[in-house]
Amino acid sequence: TEYPRGFKQFLADRPDNQPFCFWLGSSDPHRDYKKGSGRDAGILVDKIPVPGFYPDTDEIRSDLADYYFEVQRFDADCGNAIKLLEEIGELDNTLIVMTGDNGIPFPRCKSNIYDMGVHEPFAIRWGSEVPGGRRVTDFMSFADLAPTFLEAAHIPVPQQMTGHSLLPILLSTKQGRVDGKRDHVIFGKERHTPAQESPSMGGYPCRGIRTDRYLYIRNFEPDRWPAGSPSNATHPVGEFADCDNGPTKTYLLDHRDDPKVKLYYDLAFAKRPAEELYDLKNDPDQLTNLAEHKDYAKIKARRSAMLLAEMKATSDPRAMGGGEQFDQYPFRSNYKLNK
Repeated sequence: TEYPRGFKQFLADRPDNQPFCFWLGSSDPHRDYKKGSGRDAGILVDKIPVPGFYPDTDEIRSDLADYYFEVQRFDADCGNAIKLLEEIGELDNTLIVMTGDNGIPFPRCKSNIYDMGVHEPFAIRWGSEVPGGRRVTDFMSFADLAPTFLEAAHIPVPQQMTGHSLLPILLSTKQGRVDGKRDHVIFGKERHTPAQESPSMGGYPCRGIRTDRYLYIRNFEPDRWPAGSPSNATHPVGEFADCDNGPTKTYLLDHRDDPKVKLYYDLAFAKRPAEELYDLKNDPDQLTNLAEHKDYAKIKARRSAMLLAEMKATSDPRAMGGGEQFDQYPFRSNYKLNK
């Protein structure tokens, strides 16, 4: 809770004429939220668009508004930090990256590898070096941040880093797709929290490849529950423990027997096939799996081959063998799982 004040003290204590690095992290967007805080802050709940994988209800729109209120608070904290840099004359000399670290804490978002789980807000400012006012469509990953910072600081990038510096893109004046090779991104998940049938330590291993047009997902253990077991009473979060508790989750659980809600419940919590393919141009919310559609067979095969090739190039155990070891690792957290 002291990070805004901490940055001010950090700047006051730093050695003169020395480079510095500060990570301003926030727990604001994490649950729990004060219910109704978004509405109370003046957010127009009735105007909030609801993702296509939820029913459009006031309960869910209000939950989204509470999340947006938390995001706005973090935005204000970042604005105050930027103001401090401006006051000491270091704003244009500082490389600033602002981003999230996972999807929103809602069903089918955080701890999933659909767009709402892995597509993060991302903005960079470096006033004296990077031309501003540009929007770039190159795909990138958090793995690219470390080599970017090292190259900006004129420090050699270790060979074992799999990311690639964004500096050539940042220093360019081009918009749109700057580097033609950055036409896709790879992502995946092993375990967020042990949420399968106790005492299993396994997660829901999956990998995905995202291009401009398509999202292909490979689920390596389709017999498992993607959001955790519906009967995991030993877990502190309860059923579907890999999904944060909150009003939206509660609404889907409470109305699971309503025929009008069952589709949304299944999208969030039901078991999934080994392969998923989505046409993002026609299905931006990723609702219709085309993996078994004959018209998309070649597209699926091509994306599957691309994903497997990159998994092998990075020695991913799910491609090379030994992936089951992930399921054996112990879990450390600030709460204890009941035995």
